Amino acid sequence: MAKYTGGAKVGSGYYWNTRNWEVETIPSEGGRLKAADGARYVKVPFPALFVIVPLLGALFLMFLPFIGFALFAFAIAKKVTGGVKQGATELAATVQPGNFAAGSAYFTGKPGEEKLDEAPAAPKGGELEELEKEIAARKEQK
Repeated sequence: MAKYTGGAKVGSGYYWNTRNWEVETIPSEGGRLKAADGARYVKVPFPALFVIVPLLGALFLMFLPFIGFALFAFAIAKKVTGGVKQGATELAATVQPGNFAAGSAYFTGKPGEEKLDEAPAAPKGGELEELEKEIAARKEQK
């Protein structure tokens, strides 16, 4: 049996793709094989197809339940790990770098920061009266 690669120009006949187990039919005038990445083809005589095609169908039927179980297990694993991933993402969003603790108020400042012991001085009695007169005078001007 002759071996060919994908995209090769071949004569008429039946060619079996050994990678994805498909039989490709080339018409009597010839043609090219499907150019799949790294696909290898074997030219199969017509009588051998009566053995190969039913064998491929039987293998598919035998392994179909296992394919179903594998897909079910994959879906369960994806759900479980997806939940863990979401929980880890939410937890990571609450963790902050440095000295910051979520939910705490920092009104006292940081260590080494200057503290003002005195409140700003309020205007004295005379200054306050002068300010009141100035405000009243500006209101009258309007």
